[in-house]
Amino acid sequence: MSTPPVAVTGTDVERIGELRTEIDACDAAIIELVQRRLAVSQEIGVLRKASGGTRLNLAREQQVLGRFRDALGTDGAALGMLLLRQGRGKL
Repeated sequence: MSTPPVAVTGTDVERIGELRTEIDACDAAIIELVQRRLAVSQEIGVLRKASGGTRLNLAREQQVLGRFRDALGTDGAALGMLLLRQGRGKL
């Protein structure tokens, strides 16, 4: 049998509101950084292709994934892969 949820009241409600505002600011910053990262990544792909190289550099991608994994664990590596995929565009 589960216990009913406890209502949050008083200063806890205010603090939750403050923390949610902080999360919203973090989300906005993350979105802005991801958009910047994608633009830079796409420019690198264009330059690599224009100079006769391939769009992808698998060794570099492994470095990026390793950095994400080291900092954030398995889910971090998945996040890194999503960012790499977005930056590549269609293969």
